[in-house]
Amino acid sequence: MDRETVDTAGRDRLHVSVTRHGATAVVAPAGELDHHTADLLREPLDALVEEGFGSLVVDCAHLEFCDSTGLNVLLGTRLKAEAAGGAVHLAGMRPAVAKVFAITGAEAVFIVHDSLDDALRE
Repeated sequence: MDRETVDTAGRDRLHVSVTRHGATAVVAPAGELDHHTADLLREPLDALVEEGFGSLVVDCAHLEFCDSTGLNVLLGTRLKAEAAGGAVHLAGMRPAVAKVFAITGAEAVFIVHDSLDDALRE
């Protein structure tokens, strides 16, 4: 299991860790996902799709906030992953983040799990 952290100086509102589990990569954003921090999540997700990971799990357990820019990052990744024959799973969404997905209807296009363990079992 490899682990790496992606971050840039001055943008300490979002930290992203990546853990690899065979053909599945778990991306765990922690903090606030918005137009100021979206690239911190987009970059590792794009890299993982390009590396050929068939399954991406975004562990949202520590994601405190997600605006439309963050939602668009996840939707764009879903399209790229599906075009490559993969899938994006969301796990452990907090109520505030889940509400954004419910209001926009985006929850219907993702595979959503209650927890990271549930997502990894699938």
